[in-house]
Amino acid sequence: MHFTDTVYRNPYWPTFPLLQITQGCTHNSCKFCTMYKDVPFRLQPMEWIEEDLKELAEMVPEAKTIQLLSANPLAMSYDKLAPILKMIKKYLPNMEVIYTQGRVSDLKNKTVEELKSLKELGMNEVSLGIESGDDWTLDRINKGYHASDILEQCHKLEEAGINYWMTFLNGVAGREHSHEHAINSAKIFSQCKPMLVGTGGLTLFPGTPLLEEAQRGEFEPLSEKEMLEELKTFVENLNCDCSFITHHTVAANMTGPDFLKRKDKIVEALDNAIKHGDMDRLAAIRRNKRTL
Repeated sequence: MHFTDTVYRNPYWPTFPLLQITQGCTHNSCKFCTMYKDVPFRLQPMEWIEEDLKELAEMVPEAKTIQLLSANPLAMSYDKLAPILKMIKKYLPNMEVIYTQGRVSDLKNKTVEELKSLKELGMNEVSLGIESGDDWTLDRINKGYHASDILEQCHKLEEAGINYWMTFLNGVAGREHSHEHAINSAKIFSQCKPMLVGTGGLTLFPGTPLLEEAQRGEFEPLSEKEMLEELKTFVENLNCDCSFITHHTVAANMTGPDFLKRKDKIVEALDNAIKHGDMDRLAAIRRNKRTL
């Protein structure tokens, strides 16, 4: 298999089989991330992709799911992506779900009709690194799009019948804009129809512009308690009929299906963590994180 540094897979999806079709990230400028800092974006050579599919056909000929790597394969144009999906079907004829990930902006170069075609070819699940639905925050962390873009592009996926995940990055607005980040993100997410909403808490990794700004006093990160309070505000205002996943340092009783049915219990769990949680332990867990 042809895997190049650095690759990222969704930890909530099966770890195998995986197929890398791009390297790096097209944007590579989010202030909280250095995952692809030294990895220029490029397409994986088609001969590599076919060789990998031949290998997978020998190892898992009955495979029904596959995850496409790396940062945002969805950035590929329709004309580049469609032949790869056809090749997957050729070598893995039992394939039912092709999962990929990308940025909101990756959808701008695809029409609804092209997305419908990709769905017919098997691409029926997409994960979007939204991070925030608040324009001030999106500009602050240099995401490269705004809330109106999120709505427009997610509605295209809905029209095409493609399931999608949305992520909320807890704490990324800092203390200055925490409440607005939570409220406006919930407002935008609630106007969409994601199959899943996922949340994670901001960690300031070495080499990230956001850490450098924090060290200069230009960004004030939230405390562990404030992170939980912001997450609670987001959850209280979120109204999506979806599954909910969090890999916050406190995750007990929060992850699972049927978010709206479990919403009160999630808020209750967050309340309990805010009142009784060991914030020193949570901070230690965060300090030990090495990647997003």
